[in-house]
Amino acid sequence: MKYKSKGELEAKITEAIIKFEKDYMGRGPKATKTYLIEDMVFIRLNGVLTPAEEKLTETAEGAKLLKDTRVQLLENGRKVLENLMYNITGQNVVSLYSDISTKRGERVIVFVMDINIEKLF
Repeated sequence: MKYKSKGELEAKITEAIIKFEKDYMGRGPKATKTYLIEDMVFIRLNGVLTPAEEKLTETAEGAKLLKDTRVQLLENGRKVLENLMYNITGQNVVSLYSDISTKRGERVIVFVMDINIEKLF
């Protein structure tokens, strides 16, 4: 996997995550940005909630239900995401973290890779 720059790899990851969101979650985010930070790939997705999910988050119970559901969905797609990252970077995922803000409609995904990914350039 040869990329000319850090920005090119970040763009490739962003494109793949948007496709994953559309294919696996049923809807893509409004905006996505990827950052390579040492051995981490940090992805910030904005506008990930559907109108129905936004309505659901108006109550504490609904927000918790939505958060739990989104966490479980992403956990179920863990292997798909790990394979996606390996296919793009040629490196293994050591761990994966994710959280969603039901107030902002924003999700973060952090992959910890088996090498300092910034040293690929």
